[in-house]
Amino acid sequence: MNKFSARAKAGIVAASALVAVMTGSVGTFTAAAWAAEVNIYSSRHYDVDQTLYDQFTAETGIKINLLQGKSNALFERLKREGRYSPADLLITVDAGNLGRAQAAGLFQPVRSKVLEAAIPARFRESGGHWFGLTMRARVIMYHIDRVKPSELSTYEGLADSKWKGRILIRSSNNIYNQSLVASLIAANGFDKTEAWARRLVANMARRPKGGDRDQIRAVGAGEGDIAIANTYYLGRLVASKKPRERKLTAKIGVFFPNQKGRGAHVNISGAGVTKYARNKAGAIKLLEFLAAPEAQKLFAEANYEYPVNPKAARSAIVASWGAFKADSLNVAVLSQHNGEAVRLMDRAGWR
Repeated sequence: MNKFSARAKAGIVAASALVAVMTGSVGTFTAAAWAAEVNIYSSRHYDVDQTLYDQFTAETGIKINLLQGKSNALFERLKREGRYSPADLLITVDAGNLGRAQAAGLFQPVRSKVLEAAIPARFRESGGHWFGLTMRARVIMYHIDRVKPSELSTYEGLADSKWKGRILIRSSNNIYNQSLVASLIAANGFDKTEAWARRLVANMARRPKGGDRDQIRAVGAGEGDIAIANTYYLGRLVASKKPRERKLTAKIGVFFPNQKGRGAHVNISGAGVTKYARNKAGAIKLLEFLAAPEAQKLFAEANYEYPVNPKAARSAIVASWGAFKADSLNVAVLSQHNGEAVRLMDRAGWR
């Protein structure tokens, strides 16, 4: 993994400019240097990403420099760096975060017929500010000895009093839950969704804590009967090198809600070219590489995410859960309702 410092990069640019002025070739050296590499700020933290970057470098000769961090920290860094930022590409998870980055002016719009052909419209921003790279489904996972699939139906059905003390879900400050609630607001309106959230909180088995894998593990341990979690977390547990975790997943069933209606809630991880990218062409080339069926297949097989490119296959583990109907809502809408979702969850007592 190649890491770089913004200060060091700024120094390189300044030195290059000085040399160019002295030799009468202003901009030539700097442009050539930046065209030879793509600098990425990413909140993704998976080995498969680095594997794909290495493949891209081998195919194109373009070096990848990677800086990883949490989404909020990367957003703030880009704001501070402004036009002096070395970043060419920002990668983050959830359409809610992508929308926040766009609203903060961190992306520039791009047009690519390759990306538009590879990625369905509902998984990319209409103006080309960002593009989905992988898809995740946020579904109901249940203990097969304590819950029958026939008892489950929709996200809205989780408000039923029969689930009192049985539901596990992470906190309201989690962007995945905020986007789930945003999708409910889009489908049912603010007031109905707030009433649903209040009843969901009353049905929780415990105060929210931990991540999605913690909710799944807690179902296996008997702390609750059902969890709401992203599918790829279960895939990672199924493929775990730890026998205890693999054994636990044998008791976990996957249920895709709202199959007779709008479909199960899905979200994405995605990326956009940064506002002041020096190697815009290289960044677009990398995005096109990551959206191609070969890269999409590797995302799916290594990290158990759903490919956004319909020409790529799912992993065997994910395919074993069956086909499902996904909500056709454009994921960009989720960020539009994010503020309402956060306010609603707070009013409902979702901590």
